[in-house]
Amino acid sequence: MGGYGLRAVALALGLGLVWAFGAAAQGQAPQLSQSTTDHSKLKELQKDFASGPEVTAACLSCHTEAATQVKHSIHWKWEFENPSTGQILGKSHVVNSFCGTVASNEARCTSCHTGYGWTDMSAPPPSEATAVDCLVCHDTSGQYTKLDSAAGHPPLEAKGKTITGADAWAVDLKKAAQSVGAPGRENCGSCHFYGGGGDNVKHGDLSSALFHPGLDVDVHMSAEGENFTCSTCHHSDRHIFAGSRYDVHAMDPEGTGKPGQIRQDVATCESCHGTAPHKALSVTGMKLNDHVDRIACQTCHIPSFARGGVATKTGWDWSTAGRMDADGKPAHEENYVQGDGKALHTYLATKGDFEWGENVVPHYAWFNGQVEYTLTDKVIDPTQVVEINRIEGSPDDGRSRIWPFKRMEGRQAYDAGLNHLAYANVWGPTTDTAYWTNFDWAKAIEAGMAAAGKDYSGQYGFVDTHMYWPITHMVAPASDAVDCRECHAPQGRMAGITGVYLPGSNPTSPGALIGIAFFLAMASGVLLHTVLRIITRGGKGGKTHD
Repeated sequence: MGGYGLRAVALALGLGLVWAFGAAAQGQAPQLSQSTTDHSKLKELQKDFASGPEVTAACLSCHTEAATQVKHSIHWKWEFENPSTGQILGKSHVVNSFCGTVASNEARCTSCHTGYGWTDMSAPPPSEATAVDCLVCHDTSGQYTKLDSAAGHPPLEAKGKTITGADAWAVDLKKAAQSVGAPGRENCGSCHFYGGGGDNVKHGDLSSALFHPGLDVDVHMSAEGENFTCSTCHHSDRHIFAGSRYDVHAMDPEGTGKPGQIRQDVATCESCHGTAPHKALSVTGMKLNDHVDRIACQTCHIPSFARGGVATKTGWDWSTAGRMDADGKPAHEENYVQGDGKALHTYLATKGDFEWGENVVPHYAWFNGQVEYTLTDKVIDPTQVVEINRIEGSPDDGRSRIWPFKRMEGRQAYDAGLNHLAYANVWGPTTDTAYWTNFDWAKAIEAGMAAAGKDYSGQYGFVDTHMYWPITHMVAPASDAVDCRECHAPQGRMAGITGVYLPGSNPTSPGALIGIAFFLAMASGVLLHTVLRIITRGGKGGKTHD
C-alpha cells in the first residue's frame, strides 16, 4: 500500500473514532463508514483529471488487480458461451428485438460498456488496463455519467445527451474519483434501467422507479422494506456478479446460504428464503410450500411488472419507420402518457411504431434455465413468428418451473434471400448508411451485415418476432401475491400451460375421472333414495311425513 496509504488508513480510522466518541457523548448512534479508506484524502486523487482513463490509472496504482478481474467478466467481454448449447452469446453476438445489434452501431451501444473506447465489434474490447471504467460502478458523487454516443466516455462539457437521455453536464472527474465506494442502485441503474433506448424500455421490471421505490413496487429495494442495493443479491466475487439472463438458475434446490456469505454464485430467492419459504402452520402454508418445486417464487410474488408509474415497451414495429410529415420532416407522435405523467412516443420515423404497457400481467412458461437464441446463421421461417430466444422447459423434465416473462412483440428486418435475421446500421450521424440519418433500409442492412462479417443476399423484408425477458424484480408485498383462483381458473393466468390443474381443462385426466365417478356415485345415491321414497309412500296409502 505504501507509507502514505497506511497513514491515510490510520488517519481515516482515527477520525472515525473521534467522530464516534463525539456522537456517543451527544447521545447519537455512531454511523461509521464500512470502508477503511477515505478516498478524498488520497494523494493520488488530489488533482484534476482530463479523462476517464486517467482516473483509472490512479485507481490501479493501489487496486493493481482490479482491471484484470473486470476483463474476465461478462460486463467487459459482452460474451458468454452457453455450456449446454455451445452457443456464443452476449451483447456482442445476439440480435435483439429492440435496437437490433451492436455491430456498426458501436459508439452508441458501447456508451453503456464498463470501459472506454470500444468502437469495433470485430475486435475484442480495448486491451489497455486504463480502458476499464472504475467510476461507472463506484462513483458515489451522483454526478458521474456517460455520453450516449461516445463509446463509454463521460461528458466533459455540457453538450449532448447522457445514457439516461438527460441533457449532458460537465462531469467533475476529481470529485467522482474522491467519492468512490461500493456500487449503489444508481450505478447499476444508470445502464440497466435504460437499456433498449429509454427508461424501462427493455426488461419491464428494471426502471427508474427502483431508485426510490415504494413498498408496493419492490419490497426488497424500498426504504420501507429491506432497502437493498442491486449488489445485495447480485453479489460480486472479483468483479464477477452472480445472476445473468444467459445463465439462469430456474430452480435452486440447495436453499439457504445468503448471497456473498456461504454461496458466491447465486442470486436466487431460495438462497435467502429457503426451499420451504411459507409458514407451515396452516393448510394454506403447507400447500404453498408444495408448489415450490413446480412454480418459481416470482410467478406468485410478482403479479405484474412495469409498476411504479414507468411504462415498458411491449411492441416495436420497425417496418413502419421512415414516414415523413407534411413538411417533409421525420414524423413523430406521442400518444401514451405513463403513470408518472410523462408522454411517450408511439411513433418515430427513425424507429417505427411502439406499444407500451404498465402493470402488465406476465407471460408464463415452463423454464429450465436454458434459452436457445436465433443467431444470424440460423434459417428462419418468415411466415411464422420467430422466437429470438426460445425458452426451454417441460412439466416432465424434473428441472423446470413455471416462470413469468415479459414477451416483447416485434417486427424487424431479415435477409429475405437467405432467411436469416439481419444486422442493420441505424446510428451514425456522419455516415451515408445509417438509417437514422438517411432512412434507407437497403443501405443500412448492407452496412450492418458487412460490419458483422455476415453473408447478405441483398434482399430484405420484415418478420414478426417474440423475445422473452425473465421477470424477477418488482417483488410485491405478500398481501399482493397472486391468489390461487387467479391461476386455477379456466381462463386464468395458467390457461394454456400444460401440467397445471384447471377446472374442466382435461376431462379425461385421472383426477377428473375420479371426480366424475364420485359425482355419479352421489347422484346415483340421491336418485335411488328418491325412488325408494316414492315406492314407500305408494305402499302407505299416500301418507307423507309432516
